[in-house]
Parts: sequence; C-alpha cells; structure tokens
Amino acid sequence: MKITIDRERLAADFVRLCETDSPSREEGEIAALLQTMFVRLGADEIIEDDSAPATGSNTGNLIIRFAGNGALEPIFLNCHMDTVEPGRGVKVRRVGDIFSSSGDTILGSDDKSGIAAIVEAVRCLRERATPHRPLEVILTTCEEIGLLGAKSLDPALIRARIGYALDSTGFGTVITGAPAANRLEIKVRGVAAHAGLHPEWGVNAIHLAARGIIDAPLGRIDEESTVNFGTIQGGTATNIVPDLVTIHGEARSHNPATLDSLTREIEEAFARAVNRWQDPSGQAKGNPELTFIATPDFPAMRLDRNDPVIRLIEQAATAIGLPLEYKIAGGGSDANIFNGYGMQTAIIATGMTHVHSTDEQVDLEDMVRLTRLLIALLT
Repeated sequence: MKITIDRERLAADFVRLCETDSPSREEGEIAALLQTMFVRLGADEIIEDDSAPATGSNTGNLIIRFAGNGALEPIFLNCHMDTVEPGRGVKVRRVGDIFSSSGDTILGSDDKSGIAAIVEAVRCLRERATPHRPLEVILTTCEEIGLLGAKSLDPALIRARIGYALDSTGFGTVITGAPAANRLEIKVRGVAAHAGLHPEWGVNAIHLAARGIIDAPLGRIDEESTVNFGTIQGGTATNIVPDLVTIHGEARSHNPATLDSLTREIEEAFARAVNRWQDPSGQAKGNPELTFIATPDFPAMRLDRNDPVIRLIEQAATAIGLPLEYKIAGGGSDANIFNGYGMQTAIIATGMTHVHSTDEQVDLEDMVRLTRLLIALLT
C-alpha cells in the first residue's frame, strides 16, 4: 500500500510548530495548538495529565488516542514539546528542503520534527480511512531539563506496551540502548575567616573541593561509563576564606553495578579530601564537612533485536525499503523512563542535526521518510 505524503503540508506544520515558543516549563501555547490539531484529525480522546505541579510547567503532558483496529497490537509514539534556549521568537529559514533558524535561536527540530511527522502520518491515514493499529501519542513537557514530564507521567494512563520515542539526531538510526545516570550534588563546607587578618582561623573549602575533584574518576571511564562535574560554585570574596563549595555532576553507565561503584568512588574521593585535612596552626575555628547526595536520574535502557518493539520496526522498514542502523547511545531521553515503566521503547532518529545550537538544521526529505516509516509502523 503506497500513501502519498503531502510534503508542503508537512513543511508548513513543522514551521508553525517551530515558530510557536515552547521553552521548558512554558509549553502551554504549543500544547494548546497541538490539542487543536489533533481534534481536527479526529482524535478519539485527548488527555492532559496532572503533572504540571510536579514539573513546574504551565501545562501537563498530553496523551492523544486514536482507536484504530482493535484486533492489532497498539503502539505509542512519543515526542517532547519543550525546547532548549535560546528558543523564543524562532523564525524558520528555508533554503530548498533545508530548514534552519534565522541564526540567533535554535530551530526546534528537537523535537518538533518528530511531532510534525506524527501529525502528517495520522492525517494521511485518516484522509484515506486506512485501517491502522490503535495509537497513543505521548507528548511530554520538560524533557530538556531532566525528563521531568515523563518522570511525572502516570504509566497507568498508557495502554500500549511498546512504542517509539522520536528523538535522536541523524536519520535511519534506531537507538536500542542508553545508560542509567545518577545526578550528584556535592557540598564541601569549610570555615570562613578574613584571608588577610586571620587565615589560620579558616578552612578553605575550595582547596578541599579541588583535592576531591583531582582524586575522583572523571571523563570516559570505560566503553560503557562516564563521569562529569558540570558546575562549581563557591566563595564570596578574595579576602574571605571560602566556607562552602557546591559541585553538581553526574555519573552514567550502561551497567548498573558500574554506576553504583563509580558513585561510591566519587564520594570516597571527596571524603578522603575532607577527612585528611589537618590544621597546621591549631587555630582553625572548626572542621570541614562533606554532604554528598546521589539521586537516580534515569534508568538504563537495553533492547534486544528479538524484542517485539525492534522486530516491528524492522518489518516496517523492510516494507518500505528503508535500511536501518542500530546503535547504543550515551544520552538519556524519555525512552529511558518508559522502559523503566516496563514499556518497551526504542528511539528513532528524526533527521535533526546540530541540535541545541543556533546551527540546528533538518532536511524535509528526512521528515518525509520518517512519516513514511511511521505509516508503515501503524499499518
């Protein structure tokens, strides 16, 4: 069965979505637009969940249902509605089939290229009354700031047990694995003192934190694992011995046991730095302290080529003659959270490139091919 995709209609929807501001926690405008679009497509049910108080967004996640043929296994398609900054006042520039921003903002193809393809795929099926699988479209908030929408979603709202997150760069790629991550908050407390009059009274928290960073694992640990310290804050003035340093970082690994081990190693490195401190003059007005908090950020995902979610997309891609490449990724996405809920979820690349930058681009032909793949998945 060959369905003709309206390229220019897809392009127009994509531009409209990109030019609707939706920075994280401000997805209300695009959520309203999408509800209108899916109502016009004849959605059988649209749910806005109650996640907004937990995420801080001005809207909840959206779940849109199309009943389809109940004799077929249902699937879900997932995208996130939010974008990174600078993402306000986006003006899309088109040269041939290549879309970019005007240069001073991101484009928003992350993740609106996926949303546009879903809209066009559903529209094509509805226009021709083509029988298709039951479909749930899950549109989340606050993905870019910690997968907050997916984390706050009640999985009981989702009926399908397999699905696809349309959220990766390049095209023709399916992500079958991604690491788990722990978010780290490390506070090294010292003792403040005047750096010129009484430095002996103080305990320099920056010095101790530096020793901890030097001693901790960092960067690429092995082929499955990484550690990074991303921000550091401390001190108030050059003439005051700093009494507090706060470090935010992360550890990631595809192996949960390795992740636990790395997290312990990092904590032990900072504990040694604090515990080995000595007061050379005997005049310090206190002792250093360490607070170490490791919070699970997202679980690992690992899919097998024999899993139903992978077999289905292989069949769909073969039916339309689309070669696919299967990869393991280093980042986290909503798919990690859904897999953690027991819902098999693979990640499909949408064609977007140079995301999270003002050089972001996407090719219309890739969005057309993505739409064709979605139609094959649904039929």
